[in-house]
Amino acid sequence: MLPRPSSNIRRSLLCKLSRRGSPHVSGRLISGSSGKMPEYDDCDVVILGGGPVGLALASALSSNDTLRNSLKVTLLESSDLNRIRDWDPPPDAFSNRVVSLTNASLDFLIEMGAWSHVDVERTCPMVDMQVWDGVSDVRIDFNAATLGISARDGSNQMARIIETLNLQRGLLRHLKKYTNVTLLDNTKVENIFGDDILSGGWPVVQPSVGRALRARLVVGADGIKSVVRSYSKIDSYGWDYPARAIVATLQHPPRTVLFNTTAYQRFLPTGPIAFLPLSPTASSLVWSTSQALAAVLAKADPAILASMINAAFRLPELSVRYLHERLLEAPSISLDDLRAEIAFREKAHAIPPHSALASVDVQPNDTIVGIPDQGAEMLPPLVASIQPGTVASFPLRFRHAESYVGSRTVLIGDAAHVMHPLAGQGLNLGLGDAEALARCVQSVIMYGGDIGSRTALMPYSRERYFENHKIMSAVDKLHKLYATTAPPVVWARSTGVEVLNELDALKAGIISAAGGQSRAVGGESFPWSTVANGLEALVSGARVAGAVGSGLKSVAGNILQQLVRVTSDPGNNKRE
Repeated sequence: MLPRPSSNIRRSLLCKLSRRGSPHVSGRLISGSSGKMPEYDDCDVVILGGGPVGLALASALSSNDTLRNSLKVTLLESSDLNRIRDWDPPPDAFSNRVVSLTNASLDFLIEMGAWSHVDVERTCPMVDMQVWDGVSDVRIDFNAATLGISARDGSNQMARIIETLNLQRGLLRHLKKYTNVTLLDNTKVENIFGDDILSGGWPVVQPSVGRALRARLVVGADGIKSVVRSYSKIDSYGWDYPARAIVATLQHPPRTVLFNTTAYQRFLPTGPIAFLPLSPTASSLVWSTSQALAAVLAKADPAILASMINAAFRLPELSVRYLHERLLEAPSISLDDLRAEIAFREKAHAIPPHSALASVDVQPNDTIVGIPDQGAEMLPPLVASIQPGTVASFPLRFRHAESYVGSRTVLIGDAAHVMHPLAGQGLNLGLGDAEALARCVQSVIMYGGDIGSRTALMPYSRERYFENHKIMSAVDKLHKLYATTAPPVVWARSTGVEVLNELDALKAGIISAAGGQSRAVGGESFPWSTVANGLEALVSGARVAGAVGSGLKSVAGNILQQLVRVTSDPGNNKRE
């Protein structure tokens, strides 16, 4: 380990770096052939992107005394941030863009003081999670209290469901009290270029409004079509899934005995459908399905979408698949005809009319009183209606940058990685990037280094690249594993899940690995070898499935063995 510089040396270096990076010092780019080019302002850090990840990084670079006194930061955002600052919805209306913040992400926001600016009343704890196979109905139950998973304040929760706008507004409020960060919204990036003559290769950001900005470090928090990644000539690899996600805000009656703090996810062959709690009478939908069905559902009568959601969580997969085909054949089907079809299916499957599995004869607008039906806790409440204007659709992609570090540039969030939303980890990975990068920059500043050099930024890349890749890879493989209805594969995965559901220690380890355990209560370490051993049970199931069909056994075995490798081998699949 390098020796820590003396306090006098550190003060001297910090003063030099602060003077060198002042954004109020103007200069000119000089061309050897054509003379003067547009003026620029010097900055230490320029962040492109005012989403939650970019704002979180700006907050982290402000809330720390060392960084605040050493760095001048400018954040550019193409949209109007005042729209987020002025966001003030009614208490019973919710945005359709929600995220599941893990306890580790909450720790980050709390430690830098941003969480105190969030409207906590509009958030909801996720205490329990029910996940089940849409074909075999084998399920796994993650309960925070049973597994010993808790937040910083000691409350049992695995995550906190929050609207993205609520989080962004809280971060903007937090940044108001700091003067080292300049926010420039309604500002697009026209170009990024380097000045090798005067700036030693410092990138220059040319905004659509105002003067150019020369930076020691440019951070790309600007999404999947990152301008920073293009400027850095960093390739990304991945693919588009043949699917889209439908999101909406669901309205339903309150539960009189059960609390709406459970997240539900059913893995259908066409993709998972998830139900996330927001309040006693509202929840959020994320439904990944085929592109054709997503297009029909997004344009359908909201009452038809509500009926399809209720059926998707309750009917056997055979009938769910039939309803999908029926809707694709007749997109203009009436609500009465659809309800009649669902009622016929329920009768054919011998579903009692007033059981927890029924969705037609039960009136979802009525508040259920008394003792809930048997098994009601294993299913989400019946959707009564869709909040107007909240149905939307977006494509699903897998992308991972070849590297996170370029020439005085660095990537975080969706600019570096995009994954399937089935685990709700996308934003959490981005917040982990922001926290790690701020910590890396602080270390460089303390030792008087150059925050834009590749060597100085490599610790950030080493920390985050594999951490992100192993989660992205595991989620992608889970998606592929549950996309088949082949009996041997269904049997293998179901057997493995049944075993896993009996191992509370392993389930707790999985939740901790995904950031579910707060660092304040021991969330730093995680027994990956235990997870590997647990997933070996799935592999064993796949081997036994070979008795039914050796070809399908190979498919299931390969997928499951990759799941084991991605959790047990720290060097596997790593690309930088």
